[in-house]
Amino acid sequence: MHSSKQPTNVLPGFNLAMGVTIFCLSTVVLLPIACLLLKAMELSWHDFWRLVTADRALAAYKLTFGASLVAALANAFFGALLAWVLVRYEFPGRRFIDALVDFPFALPTAVAGLTLAHMFADQGWLGRYLSPLGIKGAYTPLGVIIALTFVGLPFAVRTLQPILETIDTDVEEAAASLGAGRMRTFWSVILPTLAPTILTGFALAFARAIGEYGSIVFISGNMPFKTEIAPFLIVTRLEEYDYLGAVAIATVLLFFSLILLALINLLEGWASRFHS
Repeated sequence: MHSSKQPTNVLPGFNLAMGVTIFCLSTVVLLPIACLLLKAMELSWHDFWRLVTADRALAAYKLTFGASLVAALANAFFGALLAWVLVRYEFPGRRFIDALVDFPFALPTAVAGLTLAHMFADQGWLGRYLSPLGIKGAYTPLGVIIALTFVGLPFAVRTLQPILETIDTDVEEAAASLGAGRMRTFWSVILPTLAPTILTGFALAFARAIGEYGSIVFISGNMPFKTEIAPFLIVTRLEEYDYLGAVAIATVLLFFSLILLALINLLEGWASRFHS
């Protein structure tokens, strides 16, 4: 006689759990997005296009997306290197460095921006040595990249670190026993395994950088057409009581954020099939 035992669920029931989930998701995420889109629909297509393609807006997009791309690429490279060192090597201070990776998560972004601005200013701790070399780290696009790299590094490291911990070193040893050198093993064995996760970390860092505001306002100087990012332009439009102009620019950022979200989900699905 066979007896089937129903699995025990921790949650009280599917209907109740799903109802609460949908309610919270709708209230916190979907409702604000819907309100933004409904507000944007008050604009005619001609007015919307005029607002989002103004010269000042285009300059802000260029800096926002360009700096975010450079920062995400830097985080993908250095984040992968840092994750590799933390997983594969034992050294004094390893736990401290591992905990320090999460510091940008805990530090308020305004505090991070203020600290970076003082550090890279012409008379700052590092700026006094970099300025004579022609490297301006504050109130320049480079400062925006520095701030975005700072806030995005944990995404690249923490995305890759669990995958590195699960890689079996026996595969590398087998490649070495077959005569493959270190570089051949890296390019043929290790990198193909890590590439999907590195791309996911890059996409997460890129998405985080696009919406960053607090850490940039101090170090960038917020100069129109030079160091003004799109989120700051939205705040400027609100301070000028140009609500529809702010909504139009916010809608553009929302559109690209949704595209990045879809891309991240595709990359995560690809990575999960690759490692299964």
